[in-house]
Amino acid sequence: MIKRNLLVMGLAVLLSACGFQLRGTGTTELAIKELDLSARNAYGETVTQMRQVLESSGVKVYTGAPYKLVLTDEQENQRILSYAGAGRTGEYQVTTVLNYDIRGKNNLDLLSDKLEVQKIFIHDGNNLVGSDQEAATARGETRRELTQRMMLRLQQLTPAQLDQLQQTADARAKAEAAALEAAQKAEAETPRQSPLELPKQ
Repeated sequence: MIKRNLLVMGLAVLLSACGFQLRGTGTTELAIKELDLSARNAYGETVTQMRQVLESSGVKVYTGAPYKLVLTDEQENQRILSYAGAGRTGEYQVTTVLNYDIRGKNNLDLLSDKLEVQKIFIHDGNNLVGSDQEAATARGETRRELTQRMMLRLQQLTPAQLDQLQQTADARAKAEAAALEAAQKAEAETPRQSPLELPKQ
């Protein structure tokens, strides 16, 4: 079991060393050439890495771009998968979930989705320093894979799709504004009941 997981981790490291570009998906294939990027943790490692990969792919990342990628929430959970001898923990699984929005004009939500990545690493109770390095490596691989998957998602978006999503969002916002205005108008036209006057004694 441990040998198999070490083999899987070794292959993952070799693949991640190849960079973010997958065969058949060149970095220049992004249809989005301008993008605003923000995150709840503005200086976090994930958003920093995402910005670097976008810029290296020829995307101009700046505030005020027509479309905005917002990393709304990133959560990491860790659980024990198996135990080694003498009660020491053998394997950990770290799971990272990244929620994101793509927003268009007037900051309207065009698309909301999430990415999830899981990694397994070995914890050796007799080698805490080595185990900490294993954990750090697993988290680093998780961030790289999240960034890679995000790039693949962005590559699938075309200008025509974004325009259609923008039109849908505009129509929804217009309908909501009209409904709110109608409700406010109806409330304003509803006669107010005058306070009850008690007869003078």
